[in-house]
Amino acid sequence: MTAPQAFLVYRDGESRQRTFPLGSERVRVGRGPAAQLRLSWDREVSRVHAELEPLGDGWALIDDGLSTNGTQLNGERLLGRRRLAPGDEIRMGATRLTFRTLADEEARTYAPDDLPPVELTRLQRQVLVALARPYREAGAPATNQQIADELHLSIQAVKTHLRALFEKLAIADLPQNQKRARLVVLALERGLIGAREV
Repeated sequence: MTAPQAFLVYRDGESRQRTFPLGSERVRVGRGPAAQLRLSWDREVSRVHAELEPLGDGWALIDDGLSTNGTQLNGERLLGRRRLAPGDEIRMGATRLTFRTLADEEARTYAPDDLPPVELTRLQRQVLVALARPYREAGAPATNQQIADELHLSIQAVKTHLRALFEKLAIADLPQNQKRARLVVLALERGLIGAREV
């Protein structure tokens, strides 16, 4: 039996990390018995919430109004279908799922010196670079609007990625007016982004 080419990573109702392999068939996600991937512990998830469908050499996430509370992809409400990229973050109810592939070079693990590793998705890394770009010249990181314009994301998606980055770099408890600049400094110090990129 060959290993699956793509899979979802998520935490179950007891906070245990789980992996769900995606084969070659359409997959229904929900908390009801008709779902192949059952999120039965999450009461915010509909009985059939969304579907994943093979699309050429990749996968698409579909929410055609199946769910009551909606599906979010990288912080944006999904209407219809969207092709998935490695590292994409899906939210259904209170459950977060991350799409991965075996050839996933988009999510990199960084572990300089004796610091704990920091794993970044492709979009999180792009947000970091966009945040840091004006810092060297202006002494201030980019605004949410500047990042959103550069990466063609919504403001809400930018905020979602920044919150995740604050958590990953353990600065979520800093005062709001210090977090962004500290994030840029840490990203450069720890080699998460290169000086030449900004």
